Amino acid sequence: MAEGDVFWTVVTGVVMVVGLAGVIVPVVPGLLLMWGAALLYGFAVGWSGLGIGVVSLLGVLVVVSLVSGVIVPRRAAADSGASGLAQLGAVIGAVAGFFLIPVVGVIVGAVVGLLVVEYLRNDDWDAAWTAAKGTLRGFGISVLIDLGLGTVMLAAWSAWAATVVF
Repeated sequence: MAEGDVFWTVVTGVVMVVGLAGVIVPVVPGLLLMWGAALLYGFAVGWSGLGIGVVSLLGVLVVVSLVSGVIVPRRAAADSGASGLAQLGAVIGAVAGFFLIPVVGVIVGAVVGLLVVEYLRNDDWDAAWTAAKGTLRGFGISVLIDLGLGTVMLAAWSAWAATVVF
């Protein structure tokens, strides 16, 4: 173990925890940050078979997160009656919200975009609100999935880091 290995392990551990917090606070890129930190950790401390396996696993988990982050909210929106046009409104609202409202803008923008488009399409606030609630439920499920994936990522990296430091 080199003296720098402890430094890089601590720095990477902090970044990994910040990435996991990013699942809840959407200002931080979350799981992608965790994967990037593990990748840089490998370059800093050197690669082992375990390290290559962990970074590969983390990469797969990031892809699973990205796919579920699209599919789960979209399916929940569709199941609650949101039209495809309203879902497009949610995407546009999410992008606008990201730039207009710090921290929670993506979620607020998506829900408002879906709600407005669905209301304009049906002229029915109850149906629009039902679709918006379904979309929110989908976002919530997606966050829970990401928390689980992030916890697995942190545990896998911790196992690798333990072999480097001890």
